Amino acid sequence: MNAIYTFIEAEKTTHDVAFLCRLLNVARSSFHAWRSAAKARAARKAADDALAHEITVLHIASRKTYGVLRVHAELRRLERRINRKRIERIMREQGIQGAHRRQRRSLTRPDKKARPAPDLIGRDIHAAQPGTKLVGDITFLPLAEGWLCLACWLDLATREVVGHAMADHHRASLVVDALKMAHGRAALEPGCIAHSDRGSEYTSTEFRREIGELGLRKSCGRTGPCFGNAAAESFWALLREEIGTRLWPDQATARADVFAFIETFYNRRRLRKHKALGYLTPAETRQRQQHALTA
Repeated sequence: MNAIYTFIEAEKTTHDVAFLCRLLNVARSSFHAWRSAAKARAARKAADDALAHEITVLHIASRKTYGVLRVHAELRRLERRINRKRIERIMREQGIQGAHRRQRRSLTRPDKKARPAPDLIGRDIHAAQPGTKLVGDITFLPLAEGWLCLACWLDLATREVVGHAMADHHRASLVVDALKMAHGRAALEPGCIAHSDRGSEYTSTEFRREIGELGLRKSCGRTGPCFGNAAAESFWALLREEIGTRLWPDQATARADVFAFIETFYNRRRLRKHKALGYLTPAETRQRQQHALTA
């Protein structure tokens, strides 16, 4: 209908408005109402353009990964009370989309001779307080010259990556190094559960010995299904989709990108919806929970 009214507005200098309205089968009162609302439409358009600029800035700052929900949450953190459906409309009009994860197959290679630890987590991938439940896994990052192996440990209470290590191999020492980092920075509770899949790195003698020395409890999920280690699998999917690179030229570049993604963006900048606390970064979630425990 706006196109018809615009046409009448453009042709009214050469033809009578009543004639044009009769020809195009519209009411003159509707046309005049449309004309009188021109200033309001211009103001709404200017406001939408300003909001589109804000959304674009937030989207770029999120490495072009935020969708409607996280953009809405980020605006609320900035004390901008904007309707979520309006944000959705503007993002659709501007062609702004969040990152979407792709389904991937399991890369776990179990050691059939090793006796795995019991599953102490099951499908309960939540924890009441930091430092009580960790989940770990390994992924492979493609390089022009081969592969880079990345091992991480996540705290289930905050989803913060508390330990990580990278190497050109996936021997047991890789996951041990990541676990030592987690123990040194995350203030793990005595008897904290360290859950993983049944990969040979996690069932090795070296890893079991380190678990005992640190006073932790070992837990293993089943081989194949991702549900037993869903939190770690979810983080890998998120990293691959949001880091912004599919193939790195060399190890040094990959290491720098992964470190910046984990420590600068994911742990301290990326919003995640907590079931009770709302949208917070993993670091903010840890601070909130530690403050509640201290109080």
